[in-house]
Amino acid sequence: MAQAADEDFKIYTEQPRLLLKAQRLKLLRRESERRSQRWQQLEALVLGKVQMPEPGFASALVYQINHEDQIGKQAVGWALGPATDLRQLAIVYDWCQALLTEPQAKALKAKLQKGIEQSARAADVATVRSRVFAAIAIEDDATLKNVVEVWWRKQMAPALKDGSKTLTRAEIYPMLEILHAVRDNVNIDLRENAAKYFQDLPTYLLLSYYPAVYPAAENDYRVPVFSGTGEPDLKAAAISRAAELSIVAYDANALESQFLQGWLIHDKFLMRGAQGIAYEFMWANPYQPGLSYFHMPLKYHDTKNGRLFIRSTWDDDATWLGYFDGKVQLFEDGKIQPLSLQSQTEPTVVGDNAVLLGKTKMKLELDPESPSSYFIIGLKPHQKYWIEADDEELAEDETDAGGILALNFKRKDKMAVRITQER
Repeated sequence: MAQAADEDFKIYTEQPRLLLKAQRLKLLRRESERRSQRWQQLEALVLGKVQMPEPGFASALVYQINHEDQIGKQAVGWALGPATDLRQLAIVYDWCQALLTEPQAKALKAKLQKGIEQSARAADVATVRSRVFAAIAIEDDATLKNVVEVWWRKQMAPALKDGSKTLTRAEIYPMLEILHAVRDNVNIDLRENAAKYFQDLPTYLLLSYYPAVYPAAENDYRVPVFSGTGEPDLKAAAISRAAELSIVAYDANALESQFLQGWLIHDKFLMRGAQGIAYEFMWANPYQPGLSYFHMPLKYHDTKNGRLFIRSTWDDDATWLGYFDGKVQLFEDGKIQPLSLQSQTEPTVVGDNAVLLGKTKMKLELDPESPSSYFIIGLKPHQKYWIEADDEELAEDETDAGGILALNFKRKDKMAVRITQER
């Protein structure tokens, strides 16, 4: 209640309000002055009139950096045409305000107001992000307040905290844009309402990539985990990298962000194509030092969402195993391998971790060479089990939201461990 009483959703910030804080704008303009690789690539694509996936966003960004009216007017012309993308319309209105005539400003503001009204009931992250952008652009503090107090604090944040909701890979970047926009304009850090979720997010992102690098025409990609078969979705890979860059930009001092920066700074992953270059230029900070991700843990067990990701090493040729949405994947020898735990008589070992399919009654035979961690998957969620190890007292444990039972053994002698489901 005290927090709500102290908050003011009036928007007093000067334009540009969206994403381009004064400090970031200064950095980006310095990058253009020194003709950095990122700036040259973005400028070449926009000035060369290459078809950009988000033309309003890309042209308005270049205009904010080089102040060339023709590029800004290109963005304005796009916005005043049949365009309906509310996020980009808000960006053009905000970033190209100096170029708008009074009738143009009035027409574009009307478009934004209509977009806010039409999307008022939508609760998906991407649409809420667009509504937030439009509200900030036209100083609609009532809409912004509703998003923060109702959509975020009463719906989304509690669900992230208790595990009943998790952000999909596609939702993470829109959520980060909401975080940036709200903090930049009304000085509210939305992460505080789901602090543990955002603290763990960088670890999840890094460990849910397949180890092998995917070479594409414009640059190499890290490929995020996906279901099904076929070629990787490079658009998803690009927006995933954009999300990670924006996490570092949001809180560069956090330890998790520094590991993330160590993952991002390698030039071979610099996005040079039309899909990713605008995000690459806007969020990357080549002056920000990073920590080696080789010092990060090699496993991530998300108990609230019932997910597990394990690597043998941080090298590109590592073995990787993922368990998510009730499915298990093994990545080995540079490709996803078919894996059926039902037919396996021995656990699948990845590094110092073993994974096996669970039963209501099980017996593990361990010796000094056995892994120290066992993950038994495919059990009932939130089911209690008795754990009885030789020469130890009977212990009780419980599976997580995805039916994973995690066991850690400190002993390194020969012993039997009996696991029985409680009735």
